Amino acid sequence: MNLFYLGMALFLLLNILAGLWRVMAGPNPSDRMVCAQLFGTTGVAILLLLSQALESPYIRNAALVFALLIIPAVLAFVRNTSYEITKEN
Repeated sequence: MNLFYLGMALFLLLNILAGLWRVMAGPNPSDRMVCAQLFGTTGVAILLLLSQALESPYIRNAALVFALLIIPAVLAFVRNTSYEITKEN
């Protein structure tokens, strides 16, 4: 079963690498931010899979901290984006 978890973690890591292309080629900042959010979510999933595969609760705790840090990043982006839209109109 550990091999399955490690394989899934590798698959998710490949998804992050594919997402890097979107960050570099994104047509606007919103696309790039959504992709960065995908990195955060996928990173948390990878850590949870590694925690299960390696039977290490410390990695699970790190994943929970990263999950909590995603929320302020989204709020900051939405706040800055809405301010720019209001400023343009």
